[in-house]
Amino acid sequence: MRIVIAGGHGQIALRLERLLAKRGDEVAGIIRRPEQAGDLLAAGAEPVVCDLESASVEDVARHMEGVDAAVFAAGAGPGSGVGRKDTVDRGAAALFADAAEAAGVRRFLVVSSMGADREPPEGTDPVFAAYLRAKGAADADVRARAGLDWTILRPGRLTDAPGTDRVRLAESTGRDEVSRDDVAAVLAALLDEPGTVGRTLELIGGEVPVTDAVRAAAGG
Repeated sequence: MRIVIAGGHGQIALRLERLLAKRGDEVAGIIRRPEQAGDLLAAGAEPVVCDLESASVEDVARHMEGVDAAVFAAGAGPGSGVGRKDTVDRGAAALFADAAEAAGVRRFLVVSSMGADREPPEGTDPVFAAYLRAKGAADADVRARAGLDWTILRPGRLTDAPGTDRVRLAESTGRDEVSRDDVAAVLAALLDEPGTVGRTLELIGGEVPVTDAVRAAAGG
């Protein structure tokens, strides 16, 4: 399988690239800065320099020719303001989805956020509220696309703790934390599970092995 990941230098993306390369998939990661290429090569991924905030649909679609699946794992990141939450977390997601449709790539995963399905509570930090709204808008855009076999993953609070390979994955899980290692493992498993197409799933740490959790989420 050939997979392209938007936000290829992100913490979850690098973990996912390592997993996919280890199991024999071809993986490319879209990055903004050429100096990030070495980290992708070390993870076993092909670096593709392309700024999703300024590229055209045609530019991105060219990088997706012959691809079997696409993963949107990009984000404006900590320290960015309200404006970039919109241009990256919403705008780049829409652009990436447009490019996938243009290139004929149907399987499409989105790394979203728990809480993106509701208006942020009063008193929420304005930048974080903008982030949640941008993620929610991006999710709604993807769900409306008949040309994509999409799955949206909404992890809980992310940690750098070692993965346990045990999670809770469901339409509603309640709030808790989950390691980035386990998020990457779930994404890898979702790529192989067509039964999760059209599903929006929350993810936290739990007791169920990743493979079994993904199979159960697919109705297996």
